[in-house]
Amino acid sequence: MKFGIERLLEDPSLRAPLQGRRVALLAHPASVTRDLTHSLDALAALPDITLSAAFGPQHGLRGDKQDNMVESIDYVDPRHGIPVFSLYGEVRRPTPTMMASFDVLLVDLQDLGCRIYTFITTLRYVLEAAAQHGKSVWVLDRPNPAGRPVEGLTLLAGWESFVGAGPMPMRHGMTMGELGHWFIDQLGLQIDYHVITMAGWQPDQAPGHGWPPERSWINPSPNAANLSMARAYAGTVMLEGTSWSEGRGTTRPLELFGAPDLDAARLLSDMHALAPQWLQGCALRECYFEPTFHKHVGQLCSGVQIHVEDPTHYLHESFKPWRLQALAFKALRLQAPDYPLWRDFAYEYERGRLAIDLINGGPMLREWVDDPTSKPQDLDAAAMADEFAWEQTRQPFLLY
Repeated sequence: MKFGIERLLEDPSLRAPLQGRRVALLAHPASVTRDLTHSLDALAALPDITLSAAFGPQHGLRGDKQDNMVESIDYVDPRHGIPVFSLYGEVRRPTPTMMASFDVLLVDLQDLGCRIYTFITTLRYVLEAAAQHGKSVWVLDRPNPAGRPVEGLTLLAGWESFVGAGPMPMRHGMTMGELGHWFIDQLGLQIDYHVITMAGWQPDQAPGHGWPPERSWINPSPNAANLSMARAYAGTVMLEGTSWSEGRGTTRPLELFGAPDLDAARLLSDMHALAPQWLQGCALRECYFEPTFHKHVGQLCSGVQIHVEDPTHYLHESFKPWRLQALAFKALRLQAPDYPLWRDFAYEYERGRLAIDLINGGPMLREWVDDPTSKPQDLDAAAMADEFAWEQTRQPFLLY
């Protein structure tokens, strides 16, 4: 199969509309071709492409800024001599000066298929700016490694943020190219927009179920280390809004969770008793880990690792990472009603609202966890209604 960047590089007819126009690229470290050449270098080698600028999202164009709210600066690319503008520094929306540097923006970003992953918010922002300034946007499409399944509550009106680009559930099941079409429709944008589609992407095919296993995995962000993380992320990302470690500072970030004062064996037992149907499609293993940085640095944590790599454990349609993680919170709250679970801190430039609520696009999940009378079926009913509605909403925009 071929990604959008590879089709553009191989087919001069696809590039023909770019001749005589200034071209910019929005990319990150995972923006590479099959032979692992960075997309910026591959495009610069083409005689019929005039590169005038590049853009980097959160974590940077070529480098790896480790954590949230660690900003990148603007600079001049030493290899190609073009300006590289940061969309995760002094600004997150492109400025008029930035927009004046190109005629067509190529977007080549590897997503993880989760609403909270900020690259889709950056896509929304550049589409809005392009519509305002009369610029063209082309998405060079890449796989959604989490595949087509949909899960989670829909972001509520008024809860938009840099980790909440629009009214979609946590796991949206779309590619960047498809999301661009949805954003344009949802926001009513007038814009020249094109998608260079992939060839041969089969999101329902085992064993990858979205990610072609023959392709090298390059971290799209520093803690997105493998396919297992991408599969679990729609649940484990919620840990960023809690006092539990999400495994940052270990070699398996966002595949495990824990804390020094957690009884993981008891937690797993209570989770199985509360809603065993939410734990299907994976294997859960009690483990211990000691973060070298971030939360609980240098402390031994009791925790749980989510295993979704073994085909005998991983069942793609049954695995529900968002429900699994919500269930862990609920089991803890029933054990310890006063446990300081929710972390109150500045999260992705938002202050005054709890991170867990920003992550979930509203307060419902937190309120469900904290309510001693609420049941798994209460959250399930609300989520199922949102999931069904999104599956109908996204259908006209699917390209594969």
